[in-house]
Amino acid sequence: MVDEIMSETRQAMQKSVEALQHEMATVRTGRASAHLLDQLRVDYYGSQVPINQVATVGIPEPRLIAIQPWDKSAIPLVEKAIMESKLGLTPSNDGTVIRLPIPQLTEERREELVKVVRQYAEESRISVRNARRDANEFIKDGQKEGEIPEDDAKRGTDRVQGLTDEFVKKIDDILKGKEEEVMEV
Repeated sequence: MVDEIMSETRQAMQKSVEALQHEMATVRTGRASAHLLDQLRVDYYGSQVPINQVATVGIPEPRLIAIQPWDKSAIPLVEKAIMESKLGLTPSNDGTVIRLPIPQLTEERREELVKVVRQYAEESRISVRNARRDANEFIKDGQKEGEIPEDDAKRGTDRVQGLTDEFVKKIDDILKGKEEEVMEV
C-alpha cells in the first residue's frame, strides 16, 4: 500500500515539475525560442489552432524567429495573433515568411522576468508540498485502519519527505538555470 502511495505521489510531483518546465519555456529571454509561441492560437478557418499547426517555426539567428505559414493566406492571421499576444513583439513579413526580431531586454525587464519565474517555481513547490501532504494523510489513514503497520508508516513518511526534497531540488535547479538565462546579456 505504501508503494502505491509513493508511486502516485511521484507521478503528482513529476507533473508539477513538467508544468514548471512548460511555464519556464514560455518566458521570454534575450534569445529566440520557438517555445515563446506555444501559447499562441491562430483563428484559422474558424478554429483556434496553435501556430505550429499552420506554419513552420524556425530560429535562423539567436535573436530571430522565422514563421513560414504553409498557406500564404494565413500570414495576416498569424501576424494578428502575435500582435494581440502579450509577447510585445512586432512581426514583419516579406510575403512568405514572418520574421519576429527578439529585442534585447532591459535590466528592469530582466528583473521583472526573474520575479515571474520565481513565482512559477514557488507555485510548483507548493504543488509538490501538497502532494506530500496528501501522501502523508493516506499513510496516516492506512495506519488508523490497520492496513499499514506503524513501522511501515514511519518509513513511508520518511520516503515521502525524501521524494519531496528530490523534487524541490529539481525545481530549484530549473529556477536557477532560467534565472541565469534571463539575466544573461
